[in-house]
Amino acid sequence: MDFRHLLEQAQNLERALADLEEKLAAHEVRASSGGGAVEVVANGAGDVVSLKLDPELLKEDVSLVQDTLLEALRQATAASRTFRDTERARLTGGLKLPEF
Repeated sequence: MDFRHLLEQAQNLERALADLEEKLAAHEVRASSGGGAVEVVANGAGDVVSLKLDPELLKEDVSLVQDTLLEALRQATAASRTFRDTERARLTGGLKLPEF
């Protein structure tokens, strides 16, 4: 077994993973709900980076506001997760790696 080659491959994967983390942090996904009353922006790493609320929504019943906000957050995080999983699969050739 050629350990030098194996080490080189591990180092290449480490660099590629670091590059992927940067790409995920820079990528943005947008989601909205309530006819645009709530807009959420998340990055590819799953962090919510922006939230916009239409002031008119805040005049509504609190449970409607909560549900509308929650739906936009769910959509944004789902889109972020899909992007992240696609990019990881592209990097690893579909090999399932533990979360990083």
